[in-house]
Amino acid sequence: MTTLSRRELPDMRLLQTFESAARHGNFTRAADELALTQSAVSRQVRELEEQIGHPLFERVRGRVIMTPTGETFLREVTQLLRMAEVTMRHAKAADAGHTLLTINALPTFAHRWLAPRLVDYIGKAPNTSFDITTRKGLFNLAAEQCDLAIHFGDPNWPGARCIYLCSEIVVPVVGGALRQTRASAPEDLIEAPKLVLSERPNLWSDWFGRCGVDAPLTRIAHTFDQFTLTIEAAKAGLGYALLPRYLIEKELAGGELKVVLDAPHATQKAYHMVIPEGREEKVKPFCDWLVDQVQFRPLARG
Repeated sequence: MTTLSRRELPDMRLLQTFESAARHGNFTRAADELALTQSAVSRQVRELEEQIGHPLFERVRGRVIMTPTGETFLREVTQLLRMAEVTMRHAKAADAGHTLLTINALPTFAHRWLAPRLVDYIGKAPNTSFDITTRKGLFNLAAEQCDLAIHFGDPNWPGARCIYLCSEIVVPVVGGALRQTRASAPEDLIEAPKLVLSERPNLWSDWFGRCGVDAPLTRIAHTFDQFTLTIEAAKAGLGYALLPRYLIEKELAGGELKVVLDAPHATQKAYHMVIPEGREEKVKPFCDWLVDQVQFRPLARG
């Protein structure tokens, strides 16, 4: 692969203009966003296309549509601009005597457990600010300037150290009109309508097995690809759900959901703190706080 000289690299402003035009699908709206003229946006995009040697847009009836090259380029440019933005925020925070922590966690965990507790950490470390992301899957933490990932799964993450945080234990819950139903044993739920998370299709079977009951999944089952949707469906009374208690603290306290049976089930995977090399000292206070939060208000107990 040929290495480009610094003179051949595109100006960051050209990349910002391209990203804005691609996002809006319109040079005029991109110009408004960037405080440029439409002709300036068109000129900058054309300059970028000349540097790359391929068209990035097709002009169609007053709109611009990305070419396949443009779509591929956009993914990389978006990542580059994100990295530049984070780099600048880290530099400004350090200059101001602040600590900027970039934390990645799964969306539902970040929304329902992590975000509501951050005010407690700020009370202990007021010179800290957060950049919270919710990217799924494994990625290069160092390249993304991510200080810490809170990972659910196996303790494996290339280029980083995984430290056990806590197990996950789910409990059977119900809401809506189904709250009026009674269940005194796992067998009572065999024919009941159930809610299933698509990423964990065997969770109900595992729960019944843990309870010593041989029960295939009922035909009345609704599948969702997110915990958030599953929680909302359970609140509406669409079916019974197996949910981690830490994700539904508010609903349990407010009575929107109730635990049907005292039969918690530990899933096979767990939560881990994932620390890229060289970030250990920076994230240690936050990791210690996370451990305290889990011990004080456990994620794992029903």
